[in-house]
Amino acid sequence: MSSVSQAIIHSYTDSVLADPVDSLDMHDPKAVDFYLHSSSWSMPSLDDYENLASESEYAAWAIYNRYYLNHFTMSVHNLKRDYNTLASFNDFLERYGFRLNDSGGKIKKSPDGLLLQSSTVAEMVLAEFANGETKMIPGSYVEFAERKLLEPFRFLPENEILPIHRREGFEAANADKIFESTYLEQVRRS
Repeated sequence: MSSVSQAIIHSYTDSVLADPVDSLDMHDPKAVDFYLHSSSWSMPSLDDYENLASESEYAAWAIYNRYYLNHFTMSVHNLKRDYNTLASFNDFLERYGFRLNDSGGKIKKSPDGLLLQSSTVAEMVLAEFANGETKMIPGSYVEFAERKLLEPFRFLPENEILPIHRREGFEAANADKIFESTYLEQVRRS
């Protein structure tokens, strides 16, 4: 990132001297919820947000939302028949008016074809900045993943399938496209 964007980010994050997660009781749901709705740095100004967004929409999203969840992932292969493939689930979503991220195609496929991912497009939300100014900005979104069975387990009966029989891992190329769910190019598309 440019030195200007780095300076903006550091002006907020340099006050963070320790990782707040180190003292978080992960077994206390109220504490975790409070953590996700709190911040270790001050609310940014609208100018700082817009300056960051001109270089990195994701950096702008993160500086405003802090630790709030960018997205969560739903495993469609665990759903009941007729909804347990990404293609059928995406059709279901679109029938009900959900907009899907089409960057790189609506379904992003891993090179081995065993991990399929898609996501909704973030809705615009009213954000209030440090100086009291407001602006509509992208909120969060939902990701959907279908983890297919690994080759040795393709013929297992449904009632015997365990998570270890499915493709695991993460695909950076897919994630880059999924993260575009908060980008204005996706959000403003009709």
